[in-house]
Amino acid sequence: MEDLAHHSGATVRTIRAYQDRGLLPRPERRGRANVYGEAHLARLRQIADLLDRGYTLASIKELLEAWDAGRGLGGVLGLAVEVDGPWTDEKADRISRAELDAAFGGAPDEAAVADAVALGVLEPIAGREDEFLVPSPQELAVAVELHAAGVPLSAISAHLRELRGQVEHIAARFLEFTTEHVFARYLGSHPPTEAGAAEAADLVRRLRPLAQQSVDAELARAMRLFAARHLRQQLAPGRPAQSVGGTVSVSLPVGTMRAVEGLVGAERAAEFVAAAAEREVRARSLDSMTAMHRATAGVTQKP
Repeated sequence: MEDLAHHSGATVRTIRAYQDRGLLPRPERRGRANVYGEAHLARLRQIADLLDRGYTLASIKELLEAWDAGRGLGGVLGLAVEVDGPWTDEKADRISRAELDAAFGGAPDEAAVADAVALGVLEPIAGREDEFLVPSPQELAVAVELHAAGVPLSAISAHLRELRGQVEHIAARFLEFTTEHVFARYLGSHPPTEAGAAEAADLVRRLRPLAQQSVDAELARAMRLFAARHLRQQLAPGRPAQSVGGTVSVSLPVGTMRAVEGLVGAERAAEFVAAAAEREVRARSLDSMTAMHRATAGVTQKP
């Protein structure tokens, strides 16, 4: 077992846990020794690959049982590759700390860098304290342009958090929609059949651009509509500015939003905050009405 752990990178404790769960076959007994072979090593690598793709140990057990029954894992792993693959043609880039500081006015801002790392706009590179990986150069370029236009870095980070929550809601809804109307017929069995998983992987390849195309088209339509409306409001003499689309942006502490997301999920966080605020406003209105009634009743009852 120690040799198997050395070659696989797993710990002895992990290997024992996999055996207890039925994920790993028992070793061959030769005299007083337990002998592990290439099949055990291959199985450990399969488990590690599936864990990296986000599968739970329970679902991995189902998949491996299907594999052992002759149903195959090729289609399922192909589907996982398609889903885990890049959803954009954009290529990650690198930026030095000096280049980063220069892009944002030349003055180092440790808090802003820490915020960008927390948001995933920048990723530290092991062993390179003066360099960062930039998963989305376009996103960083937008932040540079906004800062050059006078937007504070803290406001840019807050806006990105708000935007990310709304976009994640759109992504969740798109996945619910396609799962209900498209993928349910291929992924109805657990685990999915080899053919069903292969067809679903082909559909992911074909449908992958549709979400972005839909969002691009609707964003362009909405920006044209609201930008023109907002400009008319700004140019109208004597007219107070109105909120665009009946909503306003409010900055909330990061800890508060994370607590809300922990309760209801990121896709419904904004809805939850709005509902909580509305409930508080109604409660205060009811309290005010009750107080007014009591005061009026008190005056009426005086001799």
